[in-house]
Amino acid sequence: MTGRVKKSSGSKANPFEASKVWIDGDIVDYKDSYIPVNSHSLHYGLGAFEGIRCYETKKGGSAIFRLDEHIGRLFNSCHILQIPVPFDMKEIKNAVIKTVKANKFKECYIRPIVFIGDGGGLGIFLKNYDIRVAVTAWYWGAYLGEEALKNGIRAKVSSYARFHVNTFMGMSKSTGQYINSILAKREAVNAGYDEAIMLDTLGLVCEASGENIFVYSDGFIKTPPLSSVLPGITRNSVIEIMENEMGLKVKEERITRDELYIADEVFLTGTAAEVTPVREIDDRKIGAGKAGKVALELQKSFFDIVKGGNKKYKKWLTDLD
Repeated sequence: MTGRVKKSSGSKANPFEASKVWIDGDIVDYKDSYIPVNSHSLHYGLGAFEGIRCYETKKGGSAIFRLDEHIGRLFNSCHILQIPVPFDMKEIKNAVIKTVKANKFKECYIRPIVFIGDGGGLGIFLKNYDIRVAVTAWYWGAYLGEEALKNGIRAKVSSYARFHVNTFMGMSKSTGQYINSILAKREAVNAGYDEAIMLDTLGLVCEASGENIFVYSDGFIKTPPLSSVLPGITRNSVIEIMENEMGLKVKEERITRDELYIADEVFLTGTAAEVTPVREIDDRKIGAGKAGKVALELQKSFFDIVKGGNKKYKKWLTDLD
């Protein structure tokens, strides 16, 4: 044997293979966007990324949702992690736009990422950072499936806890921390559920494996405070929508596990998941055991906004026309 890994003849084609990628200032073919095997980030997980969506608008064009806020959070993540970004915010925003246009997407999911190459060695402590920046994009439909958006999902409270605030700084959207999410998600799916809900180290509700969580009971919305969760851009958006468009009061408070079970509604939010209702948690029906009215109304309002249907929120859209 030569030790070379061969592709199976029955393997599926790489869905990214034909795409264009922005990397370190240039648009290149995906196959040419080489990452060195001794990338420090590959070995140790130090890096930061964003997930952004571009939607086809009702007038037939395309618009990126809350681009400024996403790039702002990317730079905040890098600041927390002490990763100096070799491009300014305007350059990264332009890179995102160029990547979408180069791929001729009407709708897509966009992934900017800042990571460390192989120029500084492979020790834990680096004196010199070899910083790389890339932006990729691909078509990605409903993260948990179209049926999930309509009918809600089944979730399981995970045996894996979210990090203590001083174990891993959760205000940063960093690459390495998602091992925790992968383990929780795998556990939930292998047990027959769609998603994992994670508690913090005090046993209080934190977030899902890749989404923020909201609870509706007695006419009020509750969501865990930012001290324990990633500051989601969609989270921020739906709070504004619920308060300004739906007349709901949103309280940022601690939530216990059993509060989930007796809630009228539970739903998840995130760039990938958008607004996804939860119909069951730990084999207990939530409310009527189906997607709730508040979640579905919020979902409708959210999709109207991201597709340019509500002029009050035009500030959230970067038009690509």
